[in-house]
Amino acid sequence: MLHRLLFFLFVIPIVSAGLFAQGVAPYSNAITNRAFYAKTPMTPPPVNIVFQDPDLGGSMVRITDENTNPKLPGQFFLNPDSDVNEWSMDEKKFYVVGGGDAANLAFGFDPDTMTISALPGAGAGGALAIPLREGPTFSFVDPDLMYGTALKAPLTITTYRFSTGKATPLFDTTNCATQPPLVAGPKQSSSDTTLSNNDGRIQISAGGRSAGHRPFVIVYDQQLGCRWYNTQTGQVGGTWGPTGQVNIPDTFSVNHAKISGNGQYVKIGVDQFGFYVWDVTSLNVQACPFEGPGPHCSGYAATGYNSYINAPGVLDELNTFSRPLADLTDLTQLINPLPQPYYTGMEKTFGWSNGALSGNVPVCGATYSPTGNQQVRQPYDGEVFCIETDGVASTIWRFVHNRAVWNPKFYWSQPYGNISLDGRFFSFSSSWDLQLGTFWGNDPRSDVWIVKLD
Repeated sequence: MLHRLLFFLFVIPIVSAGLFAQGVAPYSNAITNRAFYAKTPMTPPPVNIVFQDPDLGGSMVRITDENTNPKLPGQFFLNPDSDVNEWSMDEKKFYVVGGGDAANLAFGFDPDTMTISALPGAGAGGALAIPLREGPTFSFVDPDLMYGTALKAPLTITTYRFSTGKATPLFDTTNCATQPPLVAGPKQSSSDTTLSNNDGRIQISAGGRSAGHRPFVIVYDQQLGCRWYNTQTGQVGGTWGPTGQVNIPDTFSVNHAKISGNGQYVKIGVDQFGFYVWDVTSLNVQACPFEGPGPHCSGYAATGYNSYINAPGVLDELNTFSRPLADLTDLTQLINPLPQPYYTGMEKTFGWSNGALSGNVPVCGATYSPTGNQQVRQPYDGEVFCIETDGVASTIWRFVHNRAVWNPKFYWSQPYGNISLDGRFFSFSSSWDLQLGTFWGNDPRSDVWIVKLD
């Protein structure tokens, strides 16, 4: 009953959940077999030219190159965190992040032709600088709107409207009555601007000098006001919902956080531990540690409408689990039974922004070698893929080789990806088999690429 009530209170259905049913394959042109496809050597194509992956057949376009930002020639580019909406809801705008200065750079996009264009106010390289701190997110309901935090006021939730080019303060979290009080200053920071799927609730992590040192998860409800959780004391307060101490004794600092699509849960990542899930309508917090048998909480993951998906590397590299955020121990294996032979050796990243609208949509992602091996030796190595989540079948759709080469000295050299809200496009970063040069002398350049999922 609680889930049903929250659905009507907080969700404005943008697309009927029935449209996401996977019993009819959403990607009818994709490869779904387990055959091995060798990676054909390929020089990086120029920007804004649609081309086809020579092995798996998917259509792609390159978004950035060394000239995209003339203010910082040779800059590398990457995707924002997969928890935020990189794409506008109409797919006609998206943004990337510039390495080195963390600039948020937006472009126009034609979903029919996959053509990239400059938005009004764009600079000489065709990119429009968005005046928000790193990690802003597009609205779920307004293609002209973004949410983030202000460049010079990191504790102020701020909106940006493309049609006017203006950033407008929405809520100053120093007015949230946190304990101890949040006070603006040079040692205060924020990140992780994420939204419920009707924009009704906005979540940020706040306080402290950087990720991994922040004490607060802040949830601002546009009707009810502000609610906060001090993860270093266990105290919860605000203008709505129960207040007091959470139900567990654990205290910790916030690395990254993400609100669920239905607005009820916040997944809180913690360095060297795993994550916690806070039910923001209560004082209930669940722990999900990396170590120990049973919960399988490790690995990159994605948060959806009211569920969580990860691939912890149990038996097979693509062995992916789904669990309700209300009960992290209730695991469902998405690929079941696991076909043999088992494949191992690849790390996975996921993009599931559209999962905030309906937990039935495929979860998509990319695989890469954790040792920086450029070779592909078995099915699914170095690919962009999607996995069925509705339980009707266990389909894996395969699209392209991503050609990303992981270098452990440079965190962002992995193929971080993000998906459009209707599931038609997946963007990812890649050094294209180390053919894009370097930045700052030895940092491998990466650019952003878009693959059409069909």
